[in-house]
Amino acid sequence: MRISSLISVFLLGVTSAWSATVSTIAIPSEGMKKDIPVTVILPEASQKEGTRLPVLYLLHGYGNNNGSWMERTSVRDLAEQYGVIVVCPDGGFSSWYFDSPEDPSYRYETFVSKELIAEVDKRFPTLPRRESRAIAGLSMGGHGAFYLAFRHPEVFGTAVSFSGGVDLRPFPKNWDIAKRLGSLQEHPDRWKENSVIALAEKVTPGQQALSIDCGVDDFFIPVNRNLHALLLERHIPHDYTERPGGHNWPYWANALKYQMLFISDHLGR
Repeated sequence: MRISSLISVFLLGVTSAWSATVSTIAIPSEGMKKDIPVTVILPEASQKEGTRLPVLYLLHGYGNNNGSWMERTSVRDLAEQYGVIVVCPDGGFSSWYFDSPEDPSYRYETFVSKELIAEVDKRFPTLPRRESRAIAGLSMGGHGAFYLAFRHPEVFGTAVSFSGGVDLRPFPKNWDIAKRLGSLQEHPDRWKENSVIALAEKVTPGQQALSIDCGVDDFFIPVNRNLHALLLERHIPHDYTERPGGHNWPYWANALKYQMLFISDHLGR
């Protein structure tokens, strides 16, 4: 009897942990003339009639895709735990989530901030307001999360950057950035205008709930520390976390657990 009870409890825990549903859908991008694959995680609560939930838009890094967060982290369980719809768009191999002035086939700022938001609000039981939308991402997606949040404060009320490349200029030969902006030598203005740290000069205090999370052994730690210092200088409220770790999935999987609490707290306000 005791063994049977333990098995029942165990199965109940497994059912609860996996009750969020996961699907991959295609969302058309008029700007890029193609369909973009998007992974959507729907908590069980979304099935209840009349229920509307906040949304977290979760961006992947360079070379990854819309399925990477699902494959490498416990985001499915966390979506269920916090009652948040999670949307993971494919951001291209190396989009950096802006509209490229060099390549018109890369218009991911327009896609995420406009086309994707509109389709998700139309298809799913969301709370369609900025206070109930968060955006987060890792590495290239960490840059993208703050870039899109800072440029579209009317869309996103909360933003989190994991190990973000928040200043592009120290990396002129890396990660296809020059393919999207042209060379740093020829277009220094583009590199500055599309770097998060430059956009932070225009952020107003209290504009959004912001959190920065980066490992002390990460090659992006210097630019994250610089952004943190700038936000402090400008009296922009934000959370800042450094912990042991590098630029890798074990770090991001662990950090996501902490930052989901931050995201949930602010989405619930």
